Amino acid sequence: MPAIHDTADPASLLAGIRAARTAIAAGRCIVMPTDTVYGIAADAFSHQAVAGLLAAKGRDRGFPPPVLVADRHMAAALAERIPVEIEPLLDAHWPGPLTVIVRAQSSLSWDLGDTGGTVALRVPDHPIAVGLLRETGPLAVSSANLHGMPAPTEAAAAAEMLGERVSVVLDAGTVGGEPGEQPAGSNNGSTILDCSTDGVFRIVRQGVLPRETIAAVLGEQLQAEPPAELQAELQAEPPAEPPAEPPAESAGSEPPAAG
Repeated sequence: MPAIHDTADPASLLAGIRAARTAIAAGRCIVMPTDTVYGIAADAFSHQAVAGLLAAKGRDRGFPPPVLVADRHMAAALAERIPVEIEPLLDAHWPGPLTVIVRAQSSLSWDLGDTGGTVALRVPDHPIAVGLLRETGPLAVSSANLHGMPAPTEAAAAAEMLGERVSVVLDAGTVGGEPGEQPAGSNNGSTILDCSTDGVFRIVRQGVLPRETIAAVLGEQLQAEPPAELQAELQAEPPAEPPAEPPAESAGSEPPAAG
C-alpha cells in the first residue's frame, strides 16, 4: 500500500506535501483530495507520468485527464484563450465544481492523450489541492478509481483500488457534498462545459453544478441537452475523464474531464 498521510495532523500534512511534491517531480502518481472526489494526480508536463496515470486507471489515450490549476492566472497560461462569455461562471465557480474545455496553447510541450488540441481545466475548491498546485504547477488529475468503478470520496477507498500504482495518498477525510446535493441523474464529479468552439457551449457531463446555473449565464448559447440515451451513456462512467471527442471532449475533461 502507498504511504497515507493524514492532513488533519500538521506534521503529517507537512510530510505528505513534501512526499507528494517529490513523487510528482520524479514522474510518479499520487492521490489528492478535491472538493468533489479524490483524484489521481501526475505532472501534466511529463509524458511518462501522464501515461502512468492512465495505466493506473486502466485507461488509454482516448481518455485524456483534466488539468487542475491553482488559479485563473495558471489557467490562462495553458489556454489559447478563455471565452469572455464564461467569465461570469468562472467568477462564481472557480474554485469550484466546474471544468471547462478550451483550446490549449499550441506551444505547450505536453501529451495528455488524444485531446484534439483542447484541454479541460478546473480550479478545485479544496485548500490541500490548491496548496499543492501552487507548489507543483498544473497537474493532470483524474478521479482516483479503476475504470468502471465509482469515484472515491474517501482516501482509503482510493488507496485500496490503486494500491502500489500510486506513491503517496493525502487523506483529508471525506470529500464532496452530502448525498442528494447533486442534481438528479448527475454524478459526483464536476460539471464539464465544452467551450472549445467559438460561440457554442455544451455540457458534456452533468456533475454537481446544475445545468440551470450555467444556462442562467449563457442563455441560448448553451446547446440543448443531449438525447436521454447519450446522457445515460455519459453518466455510466465515474467522474473525471471524458471519452475523447474531437475537439470538444478532450484534454482533461471528464467526458468530453480535471479532483
